[in-house]
Amino acid sequence: MKKQKQECFNPFDLLSEEIIFIILDFLNHSSLDKKSFSLVCKSFYATESKHRRALKPLRQEHLPSILCRYPTITHLDLTLCSRLTDTSLSIITNACASRLRSIDFSRTRLFSTSRLLALALNCNSLVEIDLSNGTELKDSAMAAVAQAKNLEKLWLARCKSITDMGVGCVAVGCRKLKFICLKWCLGVGDLGVGLIAVKCNNIHHLDLSYLPITDKCLSSILKLQHLEELVLEGCFGIDDDSLASLKHGCKSLKILDVSTCQNISHNGLSSLISGAEGLQQLTLAHGSPVTSSLADCLKKLSMLQSLKLDGCLIIYDGLKTIGNWCVSLRELSLSKCSGVTDEGLSSVVTKHKDLRKLDITCCRKITDVSIAHITNSCKFMTSLRMESCALVSREAFILIGKLCHSLEELDLTDNEIDDEGLKYISRCSKLSTLKLGICLNITDVGLIHISRGCSKLVELDLYRSAEITDWGILAIAQGCPGLEMINIAYCNDITDRSLLSLSKCTQLKTLESRGCSLITSLGLTAIAVGCKELTKLDVKKCHNIDDAGMLSLAHFSQNLRQINLSQSSVTDIGLLSLASISCLQNTTILHLKGLTPSGLAAALLACGVLTKVKLQAGFRWLLPHRLIEHLEARGCMFQWRDKVLQVEVDPKCWKLQLEYPMP
Repeated sequence: MKKQKQECFNPFDLLSEEIIFIILDFLNHSSLDKKSFSLVCKSFYATESKHRRALKPLRQEHLPSILCRYPTITHLDLTLCSRLTDTSLSIITNACASRLRSIDFSRTRLFSTSRLLALALNCNSLVEIDLSNGTELKDSAMAAVAQAKNLEKLWLARCKSITDMGVGCVAVGCRKLKFICLKWCLGVGDLGVGLIAVKCNNIHHLDLSYLPITDKCLSSILKLQHLEELVLEGCFGIDDDSLASLKHGCKSLKILDVSTCQNISHNGLSSLISGAEGLQQLTLAHGSPVTSSLADCLKKLSMLQSLKLDGCLIIYDGLKTIGNWCVSLRELSLSKCSGVTDEGLSSVVTKHKDLRKLDITCCRKITDVSIAHITNSCKFMTSLRMESCALVSREAFILIGKLCHSLEELDLTDNEIDDEGLKYISRCSKLSTLKLGICLNITDVGLIHISRGCSKLVELDLYRSAEITDWGILAIAQGCPGLEMINIAYCNDITDRSLLSLSKCTQLKTLESRGCSLITSLGLTAIAVGCKELTKLDVKKCHNIDDAGMLSLAHFSQNLRQINLSQSSVTDIGLLSLASISCLQNTTILHLKGLTPSGLAAALLACGVLTKVKLQAGFRWLLPHRLIEHLEARGCMFQWRDKVLQVEVDPKCWKLQLEYPMP
């Protein structure tokens, strides 16, 4: 009697497609998780194909297969494809005609205007196009874009060849436009911007940074009834005289950026913001001095929450006037502002107690007095950046840890904090970003405190903090398992033990270990095996990193996109092995003694998706000219460097050189 063949029961088949979609929604942060999920069974594989809406292909050759695999794609990011032929764009147009809503060409080139026109005509659902950095795009390309009648968002940053005529075509054809970025479009002036303002009445966001515009188009812009964000950064043609003629401001405006507009004083600003009582964010960075007159003209902005004054000269009366406002700021940025003193800063923070973000980077005149007022007044602050505040003593950092428990971001780069300060900082249990670069007084003891109290840490910067050793890194790796970025550059006592510890941080994406001369390929292998999501690696001046480390990266680190191998011991063999990393786009290869012209040529040819390579200038004449032309046509940009090798100095001497430069 024949035995009947029993069918294998798959319990996953009992799950409905809706339930699987809900599960996949929770996996959106990790592509590796989704890939593993889809390999569970055939039904999961099919369902994951239907669920995916966004796609970021590595190279154009994959487009036919992946668009067939994922038939419901609505958002296509082509930034990893440095070149895109007409054939590939035709495939996209035909495969996604009815459902494509967003496409990003911002790092892509080589496709023709006719194919762009076909995309605009056939993809009726298209609402977002990013053509930033398209320096070769002409007005004819804008005429093609104008056929996308349902377009709502358009990025054209650094498209320097388009003119008023091209922008005019967009204005006439894309009446539903709500967002347009024209930053650094130097051929666009008052006429083109004026046409956008007149024809596209639904504009919400308008970025005109560094355009040669004058007051001629401003009146039309300020009449836009739905305009919420206006960026006029670096518009040098706008001054007080031109703004004085404005009869009214824009009532709907919520965000205004007039940074680097040094011809606009408080008089012009007063005209510009007239009627904009709903303004919530104002950026005046690198502009006119902050005087009491300027601060007075901002008093009427009762909804203002964010004020950015980076790089401005601060007059005491100006800060004092800001402190006396009835409005309560939630963000204040004074980065690299000269003239900030304890008296002025204290007058602001004691009145604006709802501050959540404060940036006092390089405010070199403030002392413990300011820190005391900040910590006592702004106890719910989430972000404090105070790099290079040299007059702040060690005791002040204890106050930060005692009183500011809501901090999520803390930048203490180049300060006098010590282990006792870190002991109290560790009470800030919500910290996700901590920067301790060039903090020469901290040791492993301080890092152990951080590891015990700040388990949510995602980013840690220890650049040139010379007293840190393996024990401190071990504590961080054990206490902060969600770490995604760590900078241990020039921490000279770091060895492979640190890398072995960090290999347990499976979410690590960025490792900066430049100048760590004691680490070897053994430690790098551990990172490659344990940290599958690694995307950026810097092993410059790691002289014991050789081909063995590269072979491990080639086998395990398939998500690696950027690597710096300068002054390591990698040779032709190691460099060629990296060609198997399908994501690798950016490499820096300077002063490699074991590298030959023929080995370099073979490696460059084999790495199919390279977009940026830094090489010693001497190789420019040793590599075949046709090879360089071929790689450039493929989308690779070369940067030739002629820097000589420099002897590394002691970190403390290096810091003294920064503080007291030679005449």
